[in-house]
Amino acid sequence: MACFDRASPALKETLLKLHCAKKPMEIDQRIYEFGAVEYHVQSSVSEPYLTHLSISTPLLSEEFSSSNGLSYDAIQMIKEIRADALEIVEPAKDGYQLTIRLNLSKIPPGKESIKVITEISTVQAKLLSCQLKEMLRNVNSQEQLQGMYRPIKLVYHHREPFFVIRQPRKITAVFPMRFKEDPDVIIATAFFQELMDVGSSEEWAKAPPCTWSPIPPAELRGEPLEDLSTNCGFVSFDITSHHVKGKRLDRTVWSLLNFHAFVKYHVKCTRGFIQRRMRKRLDSLVKILHSEGPDEEREHEEEPKGCGCMSSFASTSRAKNLKRRCRNLFVRKSNRIRSPVKVRGGMRFRHRWLKIQKFSSPRRYTKLD
Repeated sequence: MACFDRASPALKETLLKLHCAKKPMEIDQRIYEFGAVEYHVQSSVSEPYLTHLSISTPLLSEEFSSSNGLSYDAIQMIKEIRADALEIVEPAKDGYQLTIRLNLSKIPPGKESIKVITEISTVQAKLLSCQLKEMLRNVNSQEQLQGMYRPIKLVYHHREPFFVIRQPRKITAVFPMRFKEDPDVIIATAFFQELMDVGSSEEWAKAPPCTWSPIPPAELRGEPLEDLSTNCGFVSFDITSHHVKGKRLDRTVWSLLNFHAFVKYHVKCTRGFIQRRMRKRLDSLVKILHSEGPDEEREHEEEPKGCGCMSSFASTSRAKNLKRRCRNLFVRKSNRIRSPVKVRGGMRFRHRWLKIQKFSSPRRYTKLD
């Protein structure tokens, strides 16, 4: 399950440990996270205040690859975190897209240090979001108005790709949904249908329109069959210029990248809730079966006490008593359900019209001696 927080929890813990350490520490640690993300943290005793952080994150699409390394927007976004305490090392370490030199002595102590280190831990999320932001910024560009573009496959996780389709005045994001178990498919399908109903209401008119279909949309014609083979349909969102203005751009990009994780989290929570309700209901039924009714208690009170030999002879096993109690309980319940209201003359109607007729056979047989 992906972490919904943009800051890496493991990276944040490691950097805070280095910053709060009273003595210099020797660290050479690798951290692996969801989506084939890798961090490499290096710190030596000879340079106690300098820490090298290398980040490897997969590209969303091959079209975003650049021979010059990071884009200008990505570099500026990283420098805005803390220019005096953060420096980009060029070229990056082999096997990594970015290497940063951190000067921990420039980070102020106290609560400010937690804030700065949290921002540093979001570098990978900023790199990943920057690739999708470049597409969403140009929703109403002249190139977009000339016609429809082919779908672009984006891979945040190798098992969960999604498509971005550039269209006139909007960009459509299509998510093929796959689940391993049938109960998850049923819960997710109900969730998508409810999401469509809620999204079409006036209260959520400003949100991106959502559509769900069990078959691929027409825009995905020609895509590989393995990308279109799903068991839970396709979810589409229409992104317009209204959804990418100002701070909404960052929020929209992060929601699209984590849509699969949000859905799986919702399905897991819903399934756990249903199972808890079923167990609770089962426990209540078991208590009813084990508890004796008021009629049975009266029968036990009215029974006369006999001699010891007769009482031991009349006693039955525990299983037989439980079986008798269950049978009596279900008989009483069924009688209440079948005849909740007594109708006068019902017995006469039953004897008159529901009487089983006797048929006589024309053939008679004689008994042989």
